[in-house]
Amino acid sequence: MALVPCQVLRVAILLSYCSILCNYKAIEMPSHQTYGGSWKFLTFIDLVIQAVFFGICVLTDLSSLLTRGSGNQEQERQLKKLISLRDWMLAVLAFPVGVFVVAVFWIIYAYDREMIYPKLLDNFIPGWLNHGMHTTVLPFILIEMRTSHHEYPSRRSGLTAICTFSVGYILWVCWVHHVTGMWVYPFLEHIGPGARILFFGSTTILMNFLYLLGEVLNSYIWDTQRSMEEEKEKPKLE
Repeated sequence: MALVPCQVLRVAILLSYCSILCNYKAIEMPSHQTYGGSWKFLTFIDLVIQAVFFGICVLTDLSSLLTRGSGNQEQERQLKKLISLRDWMLAVLAFPVGVFVVAVFWIIYAYDREMIYPKLLDNFIPGWLNHGMHTTVLPFILIEMRTSHHEYPSRRSGLTAICTFSVGYILWVCWVHHVTGMWVYPFLEHIGPGARILFFGSTTILMNFLYLLGEVLNSYIWDTQRSMEEEKEKPKLE
């Protein structure tokens, strides 16, 4: 019975991401019409990652319910593959990229919003949608981490994957600048080449740190819960 609320919660989160994506794509902003469209923004890429991840979570829940007690080894094998994919996505993409987007956006926004989210965008993006893209991502992913145990990949392969993603996105941002002559994010226009290299290197390091943070947090949550369950199972002294 404990699984039912988790399943409903994941469906609700998935639907919320679908709603956010649909509303965001429906906005007619000039930046959406230029080279790269919405795909040049890490926020949009992150929303897609989160939607795909929670879609896999829902699919895993459904598959688990359908295969439970069936005794079909092939179905169980496919379910294990699905669970492995779900866990990999949380570890390598959903958690580090999601936390990165929330943290970096609000830090830069607090310093000078014009550097990351110009006031002009308020004319296109309502406040609730901004928070849907840059705030709720964090509690949603923490809720998922708290409600389900996730097996992290080996540290080497996990860090390699997140580095590949980070470097790939940096190269994509540089390519967009090469083609259009404009940086995706306004603050990159106001710093020199050396500062940009330092910023890009720092973001890659931060992504790696967030991967490790997710690994430690996942272990802490479930080691603590396991300890509590073991304590409950101990026979009470007379």
